[in-house]
Amino acid sequence: MENNNKPVVNLISKPENMLKTIYTACRTCYSADLPINIYNNTDDEEKMLKLIERVISSGHYSTIEHIQVSFAISNVSRACTHQLVRHRHMSFSQKSQRYVKEKGQFDYIIPPTIEKNPELKEKFVNFMGEISKIYGEFTDAGIPAEDARFVLPNATSTSIVASLNLRELIHLANLRLCTRAQYEIRTMVKAMCDELIKEEPWLKPYLVPKCERWGFCDEDKSCGRMQTKEALLNK
Repeated sequence: MENNNKPVVNLISKPENMLKTIYTACRTCYSADLPINIYNNTDDEEKMLKLIERVISSGHYSTIEHIQVSFAISNVSRACTHQLVRHRHMSFSQKSQRYVKEKGQFDYIIPPTIEKNPELKEKFVNFMGEISKIYGEFTDAGIPAEDARFVLPNATSTSIVASLNLRELIHLANLRLCTRAQYEIRTMVKAMCDELIKEEPWLKPYLVPKCERWGFCDEDKSCGRMQTKEALLNK
């Protein structure tokens, strides 16, 4: 059946003491004290945030690579996850189309541009029905799911568990929250960031489009939200 809801994203794992862990990594670089002593003797949140902000601003990103977070993601299309899995330094476990056989009409995602056009939406839905029918004919004839899946479209709904360190999450957010990113992955990454920000509000300034962090846009075609890099350099 059709599946038009937004991506469903849940944060399922993160370090209990994220702030203290990052602070310990940062402070260790500039202290003669033992890392475990720094960790055990630090409780001043304002002090920790001040150092972390200074270190991250200086580009010392290795200190945030110690933080690993995991998300359970569902109700997204294969088109969306094809984009997500291109990101480096991430780990994925995805619903297999080899081992999970579709029964009846498979779930799929309808893009908003098609959703808002009744005539085109009807054609889209009918086409998904035809694909499902052919897929069923193949599997009923004994064709393995791993071969029958060749007819399934990018619209097919899928589920995935994605894990990444904080440095990569910030990089992911900076790229995919840009208005030029495709709508579905932008929506999904926004949900990932929001889930983590609920637990760690101090991360909000970092989990934003790159233009907000840099103060300019380096895209070939700017949305106009920020001045372009070229305009900045020509001032």
